[in-house]
Amino acid sequence: MKVRDVLKSKGEWIVTVGADALTADAVSLMVENNIGSLPVVDPSGQLVGVISERDLIRELHDRGAEFAQTRISDVMTLEPVTCDIDSEVEDVMGTMSDRRIAKVPVIERGQLVGIVSVGDVIKTLYARTKEENHHLMGYLYGAVGV
Repeated sequence: MKVRDVLKSKGEWIVTVGADALTADAVSLMVENNIGSLPVVDPSGQLVGVISERDLIRELHDRGAEFAQTRISDVMTLEPVTCDIDSEVEDVMGTMSDRRIAKVPVIERGQLVGIVSVGDVIKTLYARTKEENHHLMGYLYGAVGV
């Protein structure tokens, strides 16, 4: 199964933030959209980093009152782990597990086209397994009646 298949079932909705935005803006976007991280993009839409809840909490602890006025570019994770839209889901899951990350930006021809989370992959794999089980049960029960 390809990452493309996961994105088809999930949809193409992506919430991003610019590197010049403030951490307070990132917090607002995350709360409004009930998400735990944001891809950081430049004006042309190129991925330049990722900002996560963990990054924000660390900065709140370190900067205190200055936190809300901190630029995202000062806090974001540079060179985030990404995958290609045609990557194998099993490979991406292995990377997520090895690197202990919950979300991976998806790139197609250099452009951000989606985000894949552990939950998205599990949901897709569960649906595929359920469908395969249904087909196998149909085959077995059909074969018994022959």
